[in-house]
Amino acid sequence: MSAEEPENAPDAEEDDEDLQYFVRIGQTDLDGTKTVERSLSDMKGIGQRTARLVAETADVDRTATFGRLDQDDIDSVVDVVQNFSDHVPEWMVNRQKDFFTGETDHIVGGDLNEKRRHDINRMKMIDSYKGVRHKRGQKVRGQRTKSTGRTEGTIGVNVEEIREEQAEEEAAAAEDDDE
Repeated sequence: MSAEEPENAPDAEEDDEDLQYFVRIGQTDLDGTKTVERSLSDMKGIGQRTARLVAETADVDRTATFGRLDQDDIDSVVDVVQNFSDHVPEWMVNRQKDFFTGETDHIVGGDLNEKRRHDINRMKMIDSYKGVRHKRGQKVRGQRTKSTGRTEGTIGVNVEEIREEQAEEEAAAAEDDDE
C-alpha cells in the first residue's frame, strides 16, 4: 500500500517545474529543496531560533519547502532577513552598538565575515589581550593550552620511527660483523 502512489497526488514532473532550486538572499544562495527553517539556518548569522522567528514574522510555514513558496512569500522572507533588527528586540541581534557607527544591527552572510575580520584586525592594532593572542596564533577565549591546541609536530613517541632507526642500526652492525 505504501509503494502505491495516491490517486490525487500531482506528478513528480509537475512538482519539479514549480520548484525554485536556489533562493538568493543578499549574496548567499540558499537551497530551495530544504524547508524554510533549515535553508535559512544554513546562512551565516542565522541559527535555528532566528530562522524560526524569520518564518514566523514573514507569515510563512517553516516546514514548507523553500523553493515551492510563492514569489511574494519569498520576498517577505528576504525582507524580514534583511531588516531583522526592526522585527526583534535589541538584545537579540548579533551586532549591538557597533564600535565605529554605534548602531545596533543584525548582520548576515559575507558581511558577517568581513565585520569579524575588521574586529580582529582592530584588536591586533591596539594590542589588546585578545589581539596579541590572535597575532601569536594562540587560543583567545581562555581555553587550556598546556595539553591542547598543539599545532607543531607530533606529540609523544613515534614508535614506527624508532623501529626504523633500530633496524638501520642492526643492519649497520650486521655489516660490520661480516667484514
